[in-house]
Amino acid sequence: MFFNINSNKMFFYFILFFSTLISISANSWLGCWIGLEINLLSFIPLISNHKNLLSSEAALKYFLTQTIASINFLFTILIKMILLKNFEINNLISIMINSSMLMKMGSAPFHFWFPNIIEGLSWFNCFILMSWQKISPMILLSYYMNNKFLMMIMIINVIISILGGMNQTSLRKLMAFSSINNLSWMLMALLISENLWLFYLMMYSFLISILCFMFNLLNVYFINQLFIINLNSLIKFSLLINFMSLGGLPPFLGFLPKWIIINFLIINKFYIIAFIFIMMSLIMLFLYIRIIYSSITFNYLKMKWFKFYFKNESMLFINLFSLISLWGIIISTFLWF
Repeated sequence: MFFNINSNKMFFYFILFFSTLISISANSWLGCWIGLEINLLSFIPLISNHKNLLSSEAALKYFLTQTIASINFLFTILIKMILLKNFEINNLISIMINSSMLMKMGSAPFHFWFPNIIEGLSWFNCFILMSWQKISPMILLSYYMNNKFLMMIMIINVIISILGGMNQTSLRKLMAFSSINNLSWMLMALLISENLWLFYLMMYSFLISILCFMFNLLNVYFINQLFIINLNSLIKFSLLINFMSLGGLPPFLGFLPKWIIINFLIINKFYIIAFIFIMMSLIMLFLYIRIIYSSITFNYLKMKWFKFYFKNESMLFINLFSLISLWGIIISTFLWF
């Protein structure tokens, strides 16, 4: 297994899994809210640890912020049920529901809790919070979308993520701001097609799972640890490939879903939004290169005797798999035109 999971916590992981299914398969807003609450109550025992003050603080912050979002969501659906025939308030209700879901998934400008909570979690819980915990809010968001409001949120997301990640030395906070950046692409994919959103989510989850697994294996949490320890060249190559793929650099795998979204924006003449997305992705690539540059060029002579090696040959296959997006781009180009 990629991560060492305590057997006592497996029950809560099963509840976490089934609560998402309850939420996305409910046929009423109240059923969706119940699924979200079960999801919240199952995730808190997973991140809380009485031996670690940061984990306990993260669990408390997560509970408070998710409760505020749930109260806002419940209050909104009650108003919607009472004022069902009043179409004038429909726009405000859609904005309130969207805001609740955006706060639950840690989107800007409701992202104040997200980097601080990520900082107190293990890498496996970071992976869950950045991938699985976004599924329920995004599917509920797709039921009642306000397109103009979401367009503004997407632009705020890509800008805030760059400003927040610019001077970060913590890898977990940097991954949190990277998640906020990719969230704007996922929202755009959701506006285009649910199949495209599912494809983007799968690609994003695959890439961050590799990165979180590697950081967990190396036991690194800050950028300076990558050049204090003496890394094997295969690990450096693996980090380079996966960060470039996460940033959307061709011909890596992460470029394929972004290229489809950019293609759609240009065909539908959303030139300004496409330009902002591309420019912010380039700056995010700079932030990723900063991590790789420090791990490749810097060398700490005192730790020459301490070297990491991977004996798992499947890692090389996984990294080579990240290089095949060029074929998908060629095929999709012929299918598009």
